[in-house]
Amino acid sequence: MTSQLNQPLKQWHYIAIIAGVAVCTALVTGLLVNIFERKGEALNPYVRLVEVTEDDTDPQKWGINWPREYDSYKKTAITTSTRFGGHGGSEAMPTEKIERDPWLKRMFLGYAFSIDYRDRRGHAYMLEDQEKTQRLTKPQTGSCLHCHASVMPLFRKLGNGDAMLGMQEIYKSSYQDMNKMLHDMGNAHPVSCVDCHDPKTMQLRITRPGLLDGIQKLAASNAPAPYLPSIEQWRKGDRKQNYNPNTDASRTEMRAMVCGQCHVEYYCSNKSPLTFPWGNGLKAEEIETFWNNTKFSDETQFFDYAHKESGAKLLKAQHPEFELWSQGVHARSGVACADCHMPYMRDGATKVSDHWVRSPLLNISRACQTCHKFSEQEIKERVDLIQERNYQLMQRAAKALMDQLDAIQAATNEGATDTQLAKTREFQRMAQWRLDFIAAENSMGFHAPQESARILGEAADLARQGQIVAINWRTVVAPQ
Repeated sequence: MTSQLNQPLKQWHYIAIIAGVAVCTALVTGLLVNIFERKGEALNPYVRLVEVTEDDTDPQKWGINWPREYDSYKKTAITTSTRFGGHGGSEAMPTEKIERDPWLKRMFLGYAFSIDYRDRRGHAYMLEDQEKTQRLTKPQTGSCLHCHASVMPLFRKLGNGDAMLGMQEIYKSSYQDMNKMLHDMGNAHPVSCVDCHDPKTMQLRITRPGLLDGIQKLAASNAPAPYLPSIEQWRKGDRKQNYNPNTDASRTEMRAMVCGQCHVEYYCSNKSPLTFPWGNGLKAEEIETFWNNTKFSDETQFFDYAHKESGAKLLKAQHPEFELWSQGVHARSGVACADCHMPYMRDGATKVSDHWVRSPLLNISRACQTCHKFSEQEIKERVDLIQERNYQLMQRAAKALMDQLDAIQAATNEGATDTQLAKTREFQRMAQWRLDFIAAENSMGFHAPQESARILGEAADLARQGQIVAINWRTVVAPQ
């Protein structure tokens, strides 16, 4: 009787085992299929549906082949801000820096930046914001498009196929004329895929003539370059060929240099072609020396503008992020711009670089915590402390410069001559260059905190020395 009762139980036991095996087999099979599919995705990260060429400056067309990157690139149109940078308002245009910090307006008197100087927006707006700036009410050169538009087809057209010659020609024409030509050609887009990627291979590459010329000057100099090991390696060779980042640089270096095509200091006006001043190195004083040794075609000393109040012939720093990064611990550790501002992310089984270029503070988990094993809050506090200290140093240097300008104005009103003001004007040129070098750089000192503090300390000191000279202008003896 018991044997008969156990028979159905044994049958159900066998059925349960068979069902369990079937379920496990199905799960394992599904897992293997998923693994093989993901491996296939990783081996073939994109399907080339359309052909793109050197003249395709519209990122939307590239987005057909590389939708992941394009989707994140489009996010550069999203309003973002941090405590010390970016556009955080809901208004159509960013707020004016010269209204928030009036000393900027006074510092730039005689220059177009005293008319319009706003907070930055994302890459999607880089051409549009340039086209709308009130600085265009003053004469501006076509060279300004070098960093605000996907301009390479225009360079090639102006240079009859040679982009370097095209860059050397564009400064002779007005911004408005060159911008119109760019629109007429159908290439009026902000920085685009083709500016950093080879359309055939998608490899990173340098396209901008300004950087190619500047980096060759840097390589040929004696300035130490531990931040770019390939330059120091090239220097050990026979140097028969100029240093070329597209063939000599590592991929890690390229992930910084593609950003350095635009995020740099340069001359951009109508007296000579656009110039990256790297012939003596990338430090603030090395660039200053380069400019001081530069002359215009009429043999007069280089300057960006004459100050409306003091008459000093001054230098204007643009946005030297690449230069300041080169002096920081991240550069010396082999960390490139893209590692922090375009960190890798996962999309399915594919590893891609996030093209939503933004502050690492808005993306700490991927931008910072891959190396720094601290909480997001601690990382934020550390960065804020660095930036706050540099901000306070910048304000002190600005106060010193304003006091110097007051002293120069008083000396002028009391009858001081150009000869008696020459020395204080020289101090103003040096002080203002250093102050502007950090004020125009978009990390509030974070890219190289100690270097930033050194530069700002020198700015304050030089301005105070200039103030003393201006106060004592009567002791300056004019030559007989």
